[in-house]
Amino acid sequence: MVIRLTKKVIGIPIDPISWENALDKLNIWASRNESRYVCICNVHSVVTATQDAEFGRVVFEADMVTPDGAPVAWMLRHLGHRGQQRINGPDLMWRYCDQVQSRTESVFFYGNTEVTLSKLKLKLLDNFPNLKIAGTISPPFHALTPEEDDCIVNHINASGASVVFVSLGCPKQELWMAAHRGRINAVMIGVGAAFDYHADTIKRAPKWMQNSGFEWLYRLLSEPRRLWKRYLVTNTLFIVLATKQLIFGIQ
Repeated sequence: MVIRLTKKVIGIPIDPISWENALDKLNIWASRNESRYVCICNVHSVVTATQDAEFGRVVFEADMVTPDGAPVAWMLRHLGHRGQQRINGPDLMWRYCDQVQSRTESVFFYGNTEVTLSKLKLKLLDNFPNLKIAGTISPPFHALTPEEDDCIVNHINASGASVVFVSLGCPKQELWMAAHRGRINAVMIGVGAAFDYHADTIKRAPKWMQNSGFEWLYRLLSEPRRLWKRYLVTNTLFIVLATKQLIFGIQ
């Protein structure tokens, strides 16, 4: 049995967890088709959780919250969890698909566009020929009616999928997962831009930038108009709140 441990980073509970233990948890839940959801939190989502009450509640009530952003992992290391690595969405999805291809469980992909989903499916099957893909859904951009939502839930459940990877962007994907826990009989994991990265529709930062904590800078330079305000505000707030926590113990 894997016991959960969390540590608050600027007031938000994050799981100090290894890759092995994170995957072990997913494997246990998936093998039982348990209805759970996993949030993968970078600086933007951690700060948003402190500012937005509804989103904060969703993160607090998640079954697992992994440290995505390098500064979040860095905080955990300074709070006593030495060696804490980034447990990010694209790599978690890739590692899980690699593991699960040798088992009976299947995966489902919810979000993004039909074009991206088609490319993603080809890429995954090329790398993991025995991966069982139960299905994909590109949801409409408008707010779903109750009937449309019921149809999607029934479709996913009928597919028999054990894990549903969700790519709707933050905070939409986290809100969607929380609303569907208890309705979808699978582990839901919000993986952000993972579909685009693995489908090669968006280029990911080089490994050295990922490993050194500068992936955010690569994304900012790639989409400055869309992201400059997010990084200016959230990164600054994170630095201020993290400094207060480390020096004064204020969470």
